[in-house]
Amino acid sequence: MNLYDLFVKPYENYSSLQILLEATGTFFGILSVYFSIKKNIWVYPTGIISTLIYVYILFNFGLLGDCMINVYYTAMSIYGWVLWSKNSKDHIHVEVSWATNKERIFAGILFVLSIALVTLIYYYKPYIDNQFSLEGTHLGLYHLDWANWLDVITTSIFLVGMWFMAKQRIENWIFWIIGDFICIPMMIFKELAITSVQYLVFTIMAILGYLNWKKSLKEKSTIKS
Repeated sequence: MNLYDLFVKPYENYSSLQILLEATGTFFGILSVYFSIKKNIWVYPTGIISTLIYVYILFNFGLLGDCMINVYYTAMSIYGWVLWSKNSKDHIHVEVSWATNKERIFAGILFVLSIALVTLIYYYKPYIDNQFSLEGTHLGLYHLDWANWLDVITTSIFLVGMWFMAKQRIENWIFWIIGDFICIPMMIFKELAITSVQYLVFTIMAILGYLNWKKSLKEKSTIKS
C-alpha cells in the first residue's frame, strides 16, 4: 500500500464538508496541545471545540460508541477547565508539579475502571450503532478487531492523562506520549489519515510538553531555594 492509498484514496468518497471538519478538528486539537505546553487555560476551550467536531464526525459515520467516548472527553475537558480556573492566579496560567503517591494509585484505579467502561461500551456497540435497537443485533465483543482493542487501551490512557492534566501533574505528558504514538497506525487503519498525522504531531508536542513542564518546575524550585 502506497502513500496515495493511505492518505488520499479514503477521502475520494468524502464530502468537502467532512474533509473540512476533520481538518478543523485536527487544527484545534494541535492548538489545544500547544496551549497545554504553555500551561495556558486555553487548552480546554480549543480542546472542547476539537472533541465536539469529532463527536459530529463519528456520529455521522455511525460510530456511536466512539462518539460517546468523545462526549466523555468533552465532559473531562470541562472539568479540567473549571479546575484550572480555580487554581490559576491570573486565570490563564497554572503552576505544575509531580503527582503524589496517592494520586498515582488513584490513576491506576482510574485506568482499570476506564478499561472496564470502554469495554462495556464496545459490548453494547452493536446495539448503539443499530440506533439503540436490539432487532437483529447480537451483543458481545466478537466484532472487535485489533484497532478496536487498541482503542480500548488508548482511551483509558487518555482518560488518565486528562485527569493528570486537570490536576496540573507532569505525569500527564507520559500518558499522552504513549497514547498518541499508538493512535498513529490505528487512525490510518480507520482511514482517518489527517487524524493520524495529527497524532504524529501530538506525539512530538507531548515530548516537548513533558520537557517544558519539567523545566518549569525545576526553575520554580531553583527560585524558591
